Amino acid sequence: MSGTALQWFKSSYSSDEGGNCIEVALQSFTVHIRDSKTPTTPHLTVTPTAWTAFLGSVTTRT
Repeated sequence: MSGTALQWFKSSYSSDEGGNCIEVALQSFTVHIRDSKTPTTPHLTVTPTAWTAFLGSVTTRT
């Protein structure tokens, strides 16, 4: 990461009432994923291809 702070984003579907939320930080060759309730714990890093495949398999609840 070369000393640059990540800019984390939470879904606009998420509320501030707790629950199951993730945040992502996008970079050119990596996508960082963390639990929004515990932002100081280690986070998961995947490739953009893996992230796209994950998003393609997720369904939205209404």
